[in-house]
Amino acid sequence: MEPLPSYIPPPGVSRVDPELMDRFALALRMRKEGYRPRTRHHGPNGWAKYTNRLFLETSPYLLQHAHNPVDWYPWGDEAFEQARRLRRPVFVSIGYSTCHWCHVMEEESFEDEEIARFLNENFIAVKVDREERPDVDAIYMKAVQGFSGTGGWPLNVWLTPERKPFFGGTYFPPRDSRFGKGSGFLEILKALSDSYISMASEVEEICGKATAFIRQALSPEGGNDLPTAEALTNAARYYLDHFDPVNGGMAAVPKFPSHLPIRFLLRFHRRTGDGSYLDMARRTLEAMAAGGICDHVGGGFHRYSTDEKWLIPHFEKMLYDNALLVSAYLEGYQATGRKDFARVARETLRFIERDMTAPGGAFYSATDADSPGEGGRREEGTFFTWTPAEIEAALGPERARIVARYYGVTEGGNFEGRSILHSSASPAAVARDLGLPEAELDAVLSEAKDLLYRTRSLRPGPIRDEKILTAWNGLAISAYARAGFVLDDPGYVERACRAARFLLENAFRGGRLYRTWKDGEARHPGLLEDHAFLVAGFLDLYEASADLVWLEEAVAMNAVLTDRFEDKARGGFFLTGDGHEELLVREKPMYDGAEPAGTSVAVLNLLRLHEFTTDQQYRARAENAFRYAAPTLKSNPISLSEMLLALDFLFDRPKQVVVVIPRGAGKDEAAPLLSVFRGRFVPNRVLSVVREGQEQEKAARIIPLVRGKEASGGRVTAYVCEERTCMPPTDNPAELLQQLGTVQPLPP
Repeated sequence: MEPLPSYIPPPGVSRVDPELMDRFALALRMRKEGYRPRTRHHGPNGWAKYTNRLFLETSPYLLQHAHNPVDWYPWGDEAFEQARRLRRPVFVSIGYSTCHWCHVMEEESFEDEEIARFLNENFIAVKVDREERPDVDAIYMKAVQGFSGTGGWPLNVWLTPERKPFFGGTYFPPRDSRFGKGSGFLEILKALSDSYISMASEVEEICGKATAFIRQALSPEGGNDLPTAEALTNAARYYLDHFDPVNGGMAAVPKFPSHLPIRFLLRFHRRTGDGSYLDMARRTLEAMAAGGICDHVGGGFHRYSTDEKWLIPHFEKMLYDNALLVSAYLEGYQATGRKDFARVARETLRFIERDMTAPGGAFYSATDADSPGEGGRREEGTFFTWTPAEIEAALGPERARIVARYYGVTEGGNFEGRSILHSSASPAAVARDLGLPEAELDAVLSEAKDLLYRTRSLRPGPIRDEKILTAWNGLAISAYARAGFVLDDPGYVERACRAARFLLENAFRGGRLYRTWKDGEARHPGLLEDHAFLVAGFLDLYEASADLVWLEEAVAMNAVLTDRFEDKARGGFFLTGDGHEELLVREKPMYDGAEPAGTSVAVLNLLRLHEFTTDQQYRARAENAFRYAAPTLKSNPISLSEMLLALDFLFDRPKQVVVVIPRGAGKDEAAPLLSVFRGRFVPNRVLSVVREGQEQEKAARIIPLVRGKEASGGRVTAYVCEERTCMPPTDNPAELLQQLGTVQPLPP
């Protein structure tokens, strides 16, 4: 095999491994046409001057660092064995491909040859994609939080060869000059290299304390009793006390959509009738949809807002955020009847469809905050922002005047001389101000979005992370399936089916689910969240499609989850499955952040499966998980905001709804009854739509409640049941609406 063009060992590395060179050469041949090394260091022929082991990976984040002068290793035994052999500490840097400050530190420090030389000569350097390895990230994030009181990405931590942490932080400037003496990355490296040898006993003591802290934090003892409804009330009161009444969301900066759990507030309003909680949810949904955090041209939402008004976003766009927000806006639509909330859900799904869908139907992970600017520099937000001249060039003078007024585009701009589109007034108010009928304004805005999208697509765009993550695809499957049902759009259901089939065919091999798929290769054992989110997606797909195969897949995948992840002794679930790489601690996820914890989703899955199947084992296992979580739900319920949805389900009398279609009739004949169901906010329920005869008998093997139900008088008939006791069957939409509207108050 030919070696890589102009290969030069990284600075500070003297020996060239011929076998590694052969592997590099083979990897280069397998790269897609047009592969360009991401580095400022080039040889005479234009190829990268340096190449390291990350070139052999599929993660877009690791590949971004494959041509740094740092002699990076991926996480794995090879790196730690080398550290043990050379008696060096290990430097671990954790980030993800769309992380702005990860890019900054790469350019400033990891592309710096002087820093790279010192790092290569004194440490073993390891790069981790946190999206591929959240198990590794969680452990060392907790360590850094213990060391410094804060966390974030890039996450930089120093370990012994036994993988025990002794120092860490987040972003470091390259040298002391920016933040003062002792804060520069190079100076920190020098100090840690010296102290690792000269203060070996102190390092060992720090490692011992840090490891004990991590183990206690990530795998607490848990409780013995079921939580009470007080957890729901205490969480609701916290959100009410910390709500931003002017801008919506929490009264804090930065503002993340996940910090105020819309779906919990809607449930709490339903159970209590207190309009304050509905108002909080409504105002937050309105504010996010009007603000700059929403991409008004391309649809979807950026990751978070850096200000209190939802105006200035951090411009990266994550699949998980958008999938979760689709579900929130759909439930907001059901709870309020607001058609604009349904429109936001549709526009978000359109973003996923246009910009995030891979061949085969699965979904990519994210797009970057940065995009190429002048001179090749990466600039945050340039792709998404506008000037009045750009608007006019795309739309013409008259339409540009209307659009600029509605979206606040000015000469001075609101972000580095350019304008982030946002709407500071309602369409009705702007229409009055412009002297237009509201319908005409709506038509102009709709047409303008398409024109601006086409114009914007000609700009150099942000980098897209094209790895397919099973967990995030599970969330997207749920979003499309729920949208397909609520909005009565079979196209959405089919997109969910395509993604689900892709994962079953590509990420599920030999009875094992894998976390990532890219370039034809499934990698990394699936974690709890991969299994749990996919089970939820299958359940949502069954309810949306009435295709029993998806309920069967949910039952089968949940059995895998039970076998490999459940803590049968103490209750709850481990993040990693049996046979997984041994880490410092086997975490039991107990925190719902920007993404739900796998534990929270797994518990709700169990409750739903119990309602479908009547198998008491599902409920018993859910209760065991609740017992484990009870101390956290009592002391800090907002840390488990997604589990609160499952707790609300536990304390309800969930409705089992069966819709029976007469023999020989088409499923479209169920539309009048299902339309009632689609438009009603009934979160704690399960739905089965079956046709009399063979289909019904097959379904009854899994869902006993459908057995014996008849299509009364040859008409589509609905049965609404609670705790296996059914109300009178009905073919009347108004009567069905009344039956669905009964609400069980929260227990005292």
